[in-house]
Amino acid sequence: MIMNQIGTVFVPVRDIEKAREWYCRILGLPVEGDILFGHLYVVPMTAGSGLVLDSRIFEEETRRNSPLFHFNAVDIQAAYDWMKQNGVELITGIEHDHWFNFKDPDGNVLMVCRC
Repeated sequence: MIMNQIGTVFVPVRDIEKAREWYCRILGLPVEGDILFGHLYVVPMTAGSGLVLDSRIFEEETRRNSPLFHFNAVDIQAAYDWMKQNGVELITGIEHDHWFNFKDPDGNVLMVCRC
């Protein structure tokens, strides 16, 4: 099922390289690690929820249709089936055997991700 736990928060950024530099500097972290898929940087947090900088969701239209965080789930198929059985509006299937998106009753796009 879906865990009562936020796994990662997505932060929309305009310039992924400048954002990586800034967040690493203010958190006292070395600037290391790859920018994934040309638009994602996973900030190496030591505890709590993860932090991902995403330059793809900066534009207003994209931001409106993108989740800004995800809930964790151990079994992504069971979580997907649970949501489907409970009449939740699913807006993607399970992508890359790892995550899916859905909407809450107010139209907010949310995500569940296999942890």
